[in-house]
Amino acid sequence: MNDTQFKLRRWNDVALVTIDNGEDWTKPTTFGRAALESLARCLDEIESQEWRALVLTGKPFVFAAGADITEFSKRATPDAARAGARAGHELFGRLRDLPFPTVAAVNGAALGGGVEIALHCTARTISRAVRHFAAPECFLGIVPAWGGTQLVPRLVGAQVAVTFIVDNAMRQNRMLDGAQAFELGFADRLLDPVEFVDESIAFALDLAEAPLERRDADLEDTAEVVRRARAQLDASVHGAAPAPYRALDLIEGVATWSLDEGYRAEEEALAELLPGNEAQASVYAFDLVELRQKKLPGIPKAEPRPVRKVGIVGAGLMATQLAQLFLRRLEVPIVLRDVDGARVEEALDTLRSTAKKPFHATLVTGTAGWEGFEDCDLVLEAVFEELAVKQEVFGALERIVRDDCILATNTSSLSVGEMASVLAHPERVVGMHFFNPVAMMPLVELVRHPAIDDTTLATAAAVTKRLKKRGVACGDAPGFVVNRVLTRMTSVLMDALEHGNSVEQTDEAVLRLGMPMAPSVLLQMVGPRVANHVLETMHAAYPDRFPLSQTLANYAAGTEEIALRGDAPRPVDELTDAVLEALADEIGHLLDEGVVDAAADVDTCLLLGAGFPFWLGGITKHLDQHGVAQRVLGHPLAEAGAAAAARR
Repeated sequence: MNDTQFKLRRWNDVALVTIDNGEDWTKPTTFGRAALESLARCLDEIESQEWRALVLTGKPFVFAAGADITEFSKRATPDAARAGARAGHELFGRLRDLPFPTVAAVNGAALGGGVEIALHCTARTISRAVRHFAAPECFLGIVPAWGGTQLVPRLVGAQVAVTFIVDNAMRQNRMLDGAQAFELGFADRLLDPVEFVDESIAFALDLAEAPLERRDADLEDTAEVVRRARAQLDASVHGAAPAPYRALDLIEGVATWSLDEGYRAEEEALAELLPGNEAQASVYAFDLVELRQKKLPGIPKAEPRPVRKVGIVGAGLMATQLAQLFLRRLEVPIVLRDVDGARVEEALDTLRSTAKKPFHATLVTGTAGWEGFEDCDLVLEAVFEELAVKQEVFGALERIVRDDCILATNTSSLSVGEMASVLAHPERVVGMHFFNPVAMMPLVELVRHPAIDDTTLATAAAVTKRLKKRGVACGDAPGFVVNRVLTRMTSVLMDALEHGNSVEQTDEAVLRLGMPMAPSVLLQMVGPRVANHVLETMHAAYPDRFPLSQTLANYAAGTEEIALRGDAPRPVDELTDAVLEALADEIGHLLDEGVVDAAADVDTCLLLGAGFPFWLGGITKHLDQHGVAQRVLGHPLAEAGAAAAARR
């Protein structure tokens, strides 16, 4: 339940209003129906008294995180969406119309509606401690509809408005910090956090004596800025997401509309977008990654073991990235091991030179043998992706480490159970599949196999959380979730190339879904050798659905030769349909096999591990909304997941 309240107190004839949900900083303050009702009561009281100025601020570390997304599904009709936008316009407008200076003291995270309420104040101060200042609405399939599209251009100009409202949102929801927001003109004062509220009150009192002179930004270039932005949007989302296009329309209108006309346009835009597939899929996706995933579904309630020292086997690029992550987040001793001593030294040099804190450099050691591993609590291997090699590593480790040491593998597709089968204690082996680049990708696939015990899986989940990653439990099936789904998509695209389609056409077939990266670019990032190895693993398990590709094998060997098998290119529309149908089919198999407990787990993996857009809802929401799953499987994927869970 959202209990956000606007709390008023008098401070030297200044109305000090605090936005507070009564929780600690880990539960951001949001605006739901109850919050708006509280604001209305607060404004009634303010309007009935005499004041010199007003300062609006938030609880520690949070200003306001905007609208309560959990209420979006309740407003999924045009009339309800329109009414919700209008309520915000009217209330925030009352704040703007107060007959004395108002200052928004942005002390912490300000997102969406939090930014918009601040824009309705006369001026803004912002703390140097602020790390999150953004308008994420387009990322969620809607537009800022409490004045954001109209007030931001007037304050900072069209180009900054487009970057802030559209570009940043569509680039995985990029955010500004306090200094950046100040430099771009969103705030009038950049203040240190120590006496932030006191200095904001002093600024408000100064404004009461000498009003701030401010003119609207020059908007003559708005049409050209928006034209360029539409072209860039076409190149990135290919028309798949309506919200950013609608936001550009609203920004363009600022140059000719009155503020009230702009507000009415925002209301109509929200009335159209919020009930739509994209916005509702975004609500579903937000619920997965921000609410459901924090409960760690599929992870047993066992007490995790403490992890005070970590071993990393391997010293290549991936292993070094993993060591860097563990060093920075856990701040425990790390020991690296590789048969190549020069590679170990190179990895140590990288870790020490990039250490965030001086003492981190003292925590990491390396070896070409096994010394230093005997007292590790967790050892993660990141060696060559070959089963026999990994079994050899685990066999050597079992002779050295304590009986309660967790053994983890970063394999991307091999059987964790087979790796563990050569050990006397297979129950302490777990898959912890990180994604490249490790620092950026939030997902860790936590792979359970039949012999694993609850403590091992719970410990892996606890470590993942300490690393500030999101763990998703999945079964020990080839490719797990992300690589299995992406490889099935790759199989469709490779078949198209080998039958006469161009790389540009296969890229377009996927990009028009709104994917952030062309398949050809993703392939180069993953590495053709890795991709082909995964395909070979998948082919061994499911030869009918994962045929080997000579073209991918050529790429893996370092050539660009496409192995043509015919001349029957298909239109891009057909390729897109083929990709979607293949995804529906493969996800259906994943659910039937019990690799994950629900379709929601597949979506969480694809959102966090493959960058699938929120407005697709991961993918299963999109496949269900557009009838693809029904056509391929005879039922929606959401039902398939529920049925599979019930059978177990």
